[in-house]
Amino acid sequence: MAGVGDEAGGGGRSSRNPGPPANNNTQVQVLSRLRPRMGRNPVRQAAARWRDAGAPLMQPLVPERWGAKKRLRFVEKHPQIPDTTKRQCTEEAQAHAQTTMMDSASAVLEFMVNYEQTKHLAAGEAVHSDAFPAGGHTWRVNCYPRGIDEEANSGSHLSIFLELLSNSGSVSAIFEAFLMDKSGEPSLNLARRVGVHVFRTENRKFGWPHFLRRPDLVNVYLKEGHITFVCAIMVLHGNSIPLPCSDIGEHLGNLLDSTDGSDVSFVVDGETFHAHRAVLAARSPVFNVELLGSMAEATMSSITLHDITPATFEIMLRFMYTDVFPGDDELGDSPSEMVHHLLAAADRYALHRLKLMCAQKLWDNVSVDTVGDALACADMYDIPELKNRCIGFVVDEKNFKKVVLTDGFMNLGQKFPSIVAEVREQVEACMMT
Repeated sequence: MAGVGDEAGGGGRSSRNPGPPANNNTQVQVLSRLRPRMGRNPVRQAAARWRDAGAPLMQPLVPERWGAKKRLRFVEKHPQIPDTTKRQCTEEAQAHAQTTMMDSASAVLEFMVNYEQTKHLAAGEAVHSDAFPAGGHTWRVNCYPRGIDEEANSGSHLSIFLELLSNSGSVSAIFEAFLMDKSGEPSLNLARRVGVHVFRTENRKFGWPHFLRRPDLVNVYLKEGHITFVCAIMVLHGNSIPLPCSDIGEHLGNLLDSTDGSDVSFVVDGETFHAHRAVLAARSPVFNVELLGSMAEATMSSITLHDITPATFEIMLRFMYTDVFPGDDELGDSPSEMVHHLLAAADRYALHRLKLMCAQKLWDNVSVDTVGDALACADMYDIPELKNRCIGFVVDEKNFKKVVLTDGFMNLGQKFPSIVAEVREQVEACMMT
């Protein structure tokens, strides 16, 4: 069962789960005597009988076969039910978790959070996943809808943390987390991973305080009031020496900023950018030919580029050094327009990973009004992964009639008739099934 509660210190188990009653046999016997005599209002009668017997009201009075929402509505209508049971049912409705054991040392957790019910929690209050085993230890994932610390982000970011629940001393583990987008696909733009982290008695949690901006969460990842995380953990055994996260991207980013050892510069619309031939050649086969081959640019210390804006080139250049896709706040006043420019640049310089990241960004923001434009990009830059998803979106029964009336789709028919033909084939295939 997933739950919600305040984070009060280290990482012990939540105090909301009561321990077993002192005389469990007596309670079971009393319950068995009560069930045959329950009338039209079983909760009220059972509460009175339990009170007379000196025993607390037990969870079986709320039927286990009911779904979380129905159980929550039930307890809300009956004030006789204890607060512990009400809290348990509330927590079940707020989050749901499903764990898949990969092997004895690894686990993957799908953690669905009811954001609509939890978005008003105070900073520092978390929604907890079920406890799950991995590597002989017990863990849980904590989601803080308004952040783990109000001073750190003023409630502007969602935080996600992994917590060691077992009293296990020192445990080394690799932890990764990402979100599913509205279409149920994993978002490549929002994946976080720590190489190896050592969880200790005095430091049982690890995670990301600024995992995601809340406005981006609502626009891209919220589906029917819920957000879904996928978290993976691998526990390391033996005498492994803990390793820090890879910091090569950070170091190369610092190298780009300092211009130390730069041996080539690019002039874009009057702005000059200094770089290193070896880095660019290693990252891009196009730059490899231009800068290290027999082309004229190989001997030039300054190269003038056309058909690209300074802002686009700067973002692309930083990606080539750091391998990090920029956040929305780094994409300028019009993030959507910048993604289009960045996609064109990635295609021009054969940066396949950047190209797919741009495609993912387009897919994250796809809608009835934008799917035509996304399809055009997919066809123009040869991205079948994006193209297939967009066609699937168009032919969906709830979208089709709206999409075909948009200006974007009408323009698509004029400039890319082959795509419209593919859409028609898909629609006909759906009609035949």
